[in-house]
Parts: sequence; structure tokens; C-alpha cells
Amino acid sequence: MKNISNMKQYFFAADLGATSGRTIVGSVDNGKLELEELTRFDNNLIETGGHVYWDIYAIYNEIIRGLKLAATRRLSITSIGIDTWGVDFVCIGQDGALLRNPLAYRDPHTVGRMEEYLDRVLSRKEVYDITGIQFMNFNSLFQLYAMRQAGNSALQHARKILFMPDALNWMLTGQAACEYTIASTSQLLDPRTGDLDPRLLQSVGLGRDMFGPMVQPGTQIGVLTPEVQRLTGLGAVPVVAVAGHDTGSAVAAVPAASEHFAYLSSGTWSLMGIESKEPIINAQSYERNFTNEGGIEGTTRFLKNICGMWIYERCRAEWKEAADGTTDLAHLALQKAASRSPSAASSIPTMQPLPTLPPCCKPSQTIADAPVSLSPTLRLRCAAASSTRWLSATDKCSAGSRSLPRSPSKCSTSSAAARRTATSTSSQPTLWASRCWPARRNAPPSATSCCRPRPSAPSATSGRCDASLPTASTSRHTSRATRPSGTKPTNGSLHWTTDNEHKQAAMTRNAAQETKDKKS
Repeated sequence: MKNISNMKQYFFAADLGATSGRTIVGSVDNGKLELEELTRFDNNLIETGGHVYWDIYAIYNEIIRGLKLAATRRLSITSIGIDTWGVDFVCIGQDGALLRNPLAYRDPHTVGRMEEYLDRVLSRKEVYDITGIQFMNFNSLFQLYAMRQAGNSALQHARKILFMPDALNWMLTGQAACEYTIASTSQLLDPRTGDLDPRLLQSVGLGRDMFGPMVQPGTQIGVLTPEVQRLTGLGAVPVVAVAGHDTGSAVAAVPAASEHFAYLSSGTWSLMGIESKEPIINAQSYERNFTNEGGIEGTTRFLKNICGMWIYERCRAEWKEAADGTTDLAHLALQKAASRSPSAASSIPTMQPLPTLPPCCKPSQTIADAPVSLSPTLRLRCAAASSTRWLSATDKCSAGSRSLPRSPSKCSTSSAAARRTATSTSSQPTLWASRCWPARRNAPPSATSCCRPRPSAPSATSGRCDASLPTASTSRHTSRATRPSGTKPTNGSLHWTTDNEHKQAAMTRNAAQETKDKKS
């Protein structure tokens, strides 16, 4: 009989963005994390009755499909973790059923409601002083206010309210939880107390008991229900609360050599910021509308939402004549002169409820006629210019923070779209937080082994992970791994290279680029 203890362990992740999702398995072998994408799928919006919804049942089915595939391949799944975009939530009824598909943050029902709330209920300054969260009209606080004002029947009959990753965990386990990083996006959480604020909850007619218990990344929520076990062919696999907000997971995977770094996480949105040991809530951050979102191990992600890849995705969908949309558009963008103003793309509204092209990209245009204002978006130049401006503002806002003795010394880009940078995907820390790594100092706690203080690994034989992870430990990991751009996965697997290999590859690329520039 085969020794079960010697079998290779796999960790299953569902990484869900606002436009697409994927399921991934990861395993640690000889100190390296190997990732393999099992499935990839679109995350489509549904328009009906004047509203825009997420199809949470389709997302659930895609997770089940990924788990089935893992079971078919006889992979020994140690645990499961899920991350998603922020702010959106699901209403759960008295019988435990989902009350309607969740409204999407792109639904127009919040238009004007934020201003109304701040005028009639609590002032802008009061809300920011409690939460430290950037004001955006789709934040959960204003969604809930809009639903309450509209007499939304799902909210009226809700017994529980669960944010998106918590709702999917509920569907897999039947257990309710409120994961800290995803809750921090809601503008309902006080980062000083680490819990939802009673005054804000009361302002939208809710009580604390309507949300699950607050848990930190690394907490086991439960195991797969008998129904899910039957559907997938797996056993009672633990489901673990990871950094449920996908940006929280992406930041955890940034290959930073020290605590003094900045990051640009680019997807539908781009998020520019730093990691702090404490929230930064002051007059400067309020004036510049910066946000304080929860991170792993008690950290705060102090950041700014800026224009991301939404325009690019919409143009890809619209310009049907491109044989290979990504390649053709990127090639044409490289031939265009970049805009000098970062506001060209940033000024385009990103709250379009349906996949409608922005005004600068008319459907009648051919790809060859793509406007110059689109070029910096495809090349990330616009994002870079905006990021430089906001990084300077970040430095000013955080000048008085005790946890940031000096300015960031390096900026890392975390984006599958930025092919010229080292890629850090949000699935990496998801796999770290899924269950417990063996208690070995040489076992990396995340895909990047970020050279940052990490909590000691819980015992591999423990039944569940600790609910509250320590914020620091004495160990520091020196063998971080990243994948240099241009490195292709083998047989669908991502083999993460060592830091020295990454540096060597970067030097080779830079030398090649310099030679090319001289010739041209």
C-alpha cells in the first residue's frame, strides 16, 4: 500500500477577476512552487430588469469543474482557497439560499447615492476618519444604502450578507465567515479595531450579526459539503480563507527585497501603493482620497485606484477584425507615439455597466485607426505616468507614519498584462494561505518568498490554521522566486526561477534592448 504521507500535496486556488477567472493547482517541490492552470473562463455580467448582476452560479460551476478535473487526475488536494474582486456581496436568506444573483459594482443604482449619503447621513470626513477608504460610489457602504433606499427585496429578507469570496466559500462548505482583506474594501470596516464599524452598519440598517465572524487569511473555514464531495469526487477537503481580495493576494506576492517598496497591481483597475504596518489616515490622505485596505499578517495596503486595463479589454472585444487581438493591438500600439498626458485614459469612465467602448474608440474605426490616446493604455505608459504622480503623493501622505521610516526604494509591477515585468499573480499567495505549509524553514510560505517577515509555519498535522496569524517572525526568506518576462511555462506549469536567475535574465533582456536601440 502506498504511503499517504509521502504523496505530493497540491493546493487548489480559484482566482476570480472582474472579467475572467481561473483555477490553479500548486505544489512545492525542492523549495520551488510549481503552478499549473487547470481552467480559465470568462466572468460575464447579466443585464436584466434595469440592473447588472454577477452570475455567481456560473462562477460556482467553474470552481466545481476545476475541482472535478483535479479529482480526475487524482491530485491530492490539501486545501482550497478563493480570491475575487472587492466590494460586491451576496444576500443569504433564512433558509440558507442565495437571494438573487449579486448586483455588480458596475450597476448604475449607486449613481448619486454616495453624495446623498454623505449629505444626509454621515459626512465625508466622518466616514473617512473611521475607515480610511477611498470614496468611490460603488463601495459596499453606498451599495447597501442604495439598496435600502430602493426597497431591495433581497436585502430586506437577508439573514446574512457575505462578500464574494465568503459567499463562494459558503457554497462550498455551508460555513459563514467574513475575511478581513475583502471586508476592508467595503468602507464598513475600521482598520484600527479590525472589525466592521457599528455606526456605519446602523446607518444602512444592518447589525454586526448579519455578517460572519471576522477571520484572517490562513483560517480554515470548513470542509467541502457532502454535496460538493459528490459533485467533484473529492473528499472532505479543507477550505481556507486566503487574502480574499485579489489585490491583497497580489501584493503579498510582490517580490520585494525589503519592506520599502511600492507596487502597481494592474488588471481591470490599476492599484498603486505601498504596504504599511498600520493604517495611514491623515489630512493628506483624506485630501488625496487614498485608501487603506487590509493585507496579510496585519498589514495595510495604502493605495490609490487608477485607470487600469478596462479600455484595453473593451477594445479587444470590439475590434473583431484582429486575428490575434492581444498581439495585433500591442504591435500597433508600439508603432504609435505615446501621449504626453496621463489623463487621456484616466479620464475615461470605468463605471460603464455594459461592455461599451469609451468615446475615443468608436466601433466604426479599424484597428489601424486606433486613436493615439489608446496607445499609452496598451503600453502602460499612461499607467506609469499616473503611477509616478500618485507614488509621489503616497510618499507625502505616509511621511509621518511610524511604520515607514523612509520612502519606497523600488516599485514592482504585478500584472499578467505587463509582459515586460516580472509577473506576480494573485494565485500565488492564495496557494500559500491555503492550509499550512510543512514546518520547514526552507519551505517558502508564498510563491515569491517575499524576503519579508512571515509567521512561523503551523504544524502540517494540525487540524486547522490559526485564526489570528502573528504579524512578524524572526525568520526571513532569502530565496524568493519570480518568473522573468518571456519565460514560457512548460506543459502548462509555471516553474518559478530563483532571484539570481531572474536578475541574469533581466540583464540579458536589457542588453538586447540596448543593442536593438543602437541599431535603430
